[in-house]
Amino acid sequence: MAVPKRRTSKARRDRRRSSVWKLETPSFSTCPQCGALMIPHRACANCGYYKGREVVKHED
Repeated sequence: MAVPKRRTSKARRDRRRSSVWKLETPSFSTCPQCGALMIPHRACANCGYYKGREVVKHED
């Protein structure tokens, strides 16, 4: 069975565990209909519009 010849240094270990693997924050865009923040390629949660059409009925 293979055994490591040398101990892994802290720098090498920390580089491997660095923020490369962390999740990114989701991007937001503004709704052209109402101006609220929304996730791209999704219907607006505020007004229910997507690409200029009402796709979700929203009660005011």
